[in-house]
Amino acid sequence: MNSFADSTTMLRRNFRHSVRNPVAIINALLLPLFLIFLMVYVLGDGFDLGVSYIDYATPGLIIMTICYGVSATTVAVNTDMTTGFINRLRVMDVSRAAVLNSHVIVTTLRSLLAIAVIIGIALLMGFAPAASFPEWLGAIGVIVLAVVAISWLTVAFGLAAKTPESAGIIAAPLMLLPFLSSAFVPAEKMGPGVSQFAEYQPFSSIIEALRGFLAGTPSTGAAVAAVAWCVGITLVSYVWARATFSKRV
Repeated sequence: MNSFADSTTMLRRNFRHSVRNPVAIINALLLPLFLIFLMVYVLGDGFDLGVSYIDYATPGLIIMTICYGVSATTVAVNTDMTTGFINRLRVMDVSRAAVLNSHVIVTTLRSLLAIAVIIGIALLMGFAPAASFPEWLGAIGVIVLAVVAISWLTVAFGLAAKTPESAGIIAAPLMLLPFLSSAFVPAEKMGPGVSQFAEYQPFSSIIEALRGFLAGTPSTGAAVAAVAWCVGITLVSYVWARATFSKRV
């Protein structure tokens, strides 16, 4: 019960910080919004994919939205560790797990809000998902698993960084990785080497599973691979984050 109460307190604190720093949500939306207009209205006609490009690109843009909202979390986690906040907790009866849990919950909710906006914009631009109700549930499940996995990875990055400035930089590869996936063009259309990397990296599996659910043609193999990647990333990141946190507190 004490841990739950502490988590609630930390959650309220982080929500207040997010409200005072709307740049975090703006950053999560700005680049995906730019990309959706760029890819659909400028470059989309150059891809012959056999489907509407907005239908193809939207699952990738959802994952991009998650990744572009992580820098705020890495900085916030590292700031807690380096500005004396954690030192004050050492002399208080506060659950240490509550600190990390609250960052993950706030990051998850912020990402889901940004994703809802991106999907709304995509619908206005012609996105026409053919998913049934169960397939929508499958798509939502993949999104939530991906958000939680990336949130824990982001927290681990923030704990591993030495300064808030380096925390922002350490998340950069995560934000760029979706470009080297099947987010905007099929992996088989890429050059040698890049094609193989794109095919087997985790974001491609997650995007393909999401794309299948939204198109009404779910793939069991893609869904299993996506869930396995998300669960694996979550477990590794959680263990890494808790171990790093324990060493620094």
